[in-house]
Amino acid sequence: MISVAFAAEHGAEAVHHAGPFYTNAAFWVGISFFLVVALAAKPVGRGIGAALDARAAKIRARLDEAHKLREDAQEMLATYQRKQRDAMKEAEEIIAHAKSEAERLSAQAAKDLEETLKRREAQAMDRIAQAEAQALKEVQNIAVDVAVAAARQILTDSFSGVQAAALVDASISELPKKLH
Repeated sequence: MISVAFAAEHGAEAVHHAGPFYTNAAFWVGISFFLVVALAAKPVGRGIGAALDARAAKIRARLDEAHKLREDAQEMLATYQRKQRDAMKEAEEIIAHAKSEAERLSAQAAKDLEETLKRREAQAMDRIAQAEAQALKEVQNIAVDVAVAAARQILTDSFSGVQAAALVDASISELPKKLH
């Protein structure tokens, strides 16, 4: 302990009574520190700068990739919107075509129906005309038969057998004159 007390007593005097500054150890420790810091600053600064540059390059690459992805996404969105507009336009065209086709088919069906009705009406009119002609013929045939029967009855009642024979002979003799 004596040595500690002696060093404390004489150490304080030594600091105050020391010689020139370059003989002091603290001075050389400070100089050494500044030299080490100065010599290490350049390579350490380059390393830190390179690390920061690499990080900045990575960030720039990510930003570029993000911009590219955004542009691609906007392009895809525009493409899908254009496809959707085209699909809507095509759907509208299909609907319009279907409506016009339905109207055309409806008009054609009405026209066909009208033609069919006219044709059937004409057929019915032809049948009616044929039925009328046949009925008229039948009536005429019946009228002829009735007239012939009536004439026969009248002739048989009004002529005697001799008169009838004379009339038949006269008719036969006139027949060749009337045929030529």
